[in-house]
Amino acid sequence: MIIKSLKLKDYRNYDLLNIEFDKSTNIFYGDNAQGKTNILEAAYLSGTTKSHRGTKDRDLIRFGCEESHIETVIERSGVPFQIDMHLKKSSPKGIAINKVPIRRASELFGLMNFVFFSPEDLNIIKNGPSERRRFMDLELSQLDKIYLKDLANYNRIINQRNKLLKDAWQSNNLLDTLEVWDMQLVIYGNKIIERRKKFIAQVNEIISGIHYKLTGGKERISLYYEPGTGTLPLEQALKKNRDRDIRMKSTSSGPHRDDICFLADNIDIRKFGSQGQQRTAALSLKLSEIELVKLLIKDTPVLLLDDVLSELDKNRQNYLLDSIHNIQTLITCTGLDEFVNHRFSINKVFHVQNGHAAKEN
Repeated sequence: MIIKSLKLKDYRNYDLLNIEFDKSTNIFYGDNAQGKTNILEAAYLSGTTKSHRGTKDRDLIRFGCEESHIETVIERSGVPFQIDMHLKKSSPKGIAINKVPIRRASELFGLMNFVFFSPEDLNIIKNGPSERRRFMDLELSQLDKIYLKDLANYNRIINQRNKLLKDAWQSNNLLDTLEVWDMQLVIYGNKIIERRKKFIAQVNEIISGIHYKLTGGKERISLYYEPGTGTLPLEQALKKNRDRDIRMKSTSSGPHRDDICFLADNIDIRKFGSQGQQRTAALSLKLSEIELVKLLIKDTPVLLLDDVLSELDKNRQNYLLDSIHNIQTLITCTGLDEFVNHRFSINKVFHVQNGHAAKEN
């Protein structure tokens, strides 16, 4: 699959932008704060309905405007699709596929697969568990529509349960309905847990070899799923912690507390790994994500690299660049020297300056 073109109107710092991409490597270079990342963000948004930065729709609209429009043309298995997305300040986004409006944003998932890699991802190991849960959710939502639906239902129920716990002091009768919410929470929570377990197992089959090569045969890495229920099944954990939840007015057990453990030679590198080890593990994780998507969808995803190379040493740069042949890639950087030095094949180059992207070759 490839992304063929992108049109932006009143998006971020762009009043109007029209880009046609090469099916291989596309470079966007320029100084910081000129709009390079915004191009990658818009592409990712058009396939996932979400900003990789977690930004709300109204904050994506150009300052002083009421709405924004993104038009993306993609090609999958030789078949073109046009995705139109309207972002509005005062109402939910509107989405159409081939000019036909869709009722639910989830209908878009799976049409296009993106792997986004930014400098922030290099900190996924040392940051908190929410970053690692977000990694699982973003990828699984692209690969599995059922997971996306289960996750939406689970989050809705968690919010309702937490609201009940906060309001219970006003009326003890509210606690009588807690059992009903817990039954629903268990249904969707168990589905999420099982899918995440499978996802981690799939990543594990790929990441070990990548990490071993990336460290020159010095380290072997393995991932372990850490459920937010501890050693108990979800239903038992909810019952055990019910009194605590009532006191704390919050749900303490469930997939919303999950984590991923990264062991390198039996050392938990989240806590005890060096910064170099943590960054190498993060790079291995993103490269594994690419390979897993290729394996599951029987096609290549579009890779979005946002100023990542400047954060990596020469060996990691070379490994990353050698790993992305035959994948359409959109890359942002501040200069072209790093690519020339690595004999990187550049198909299209755009100079991004003050909300304009000028093609240079």
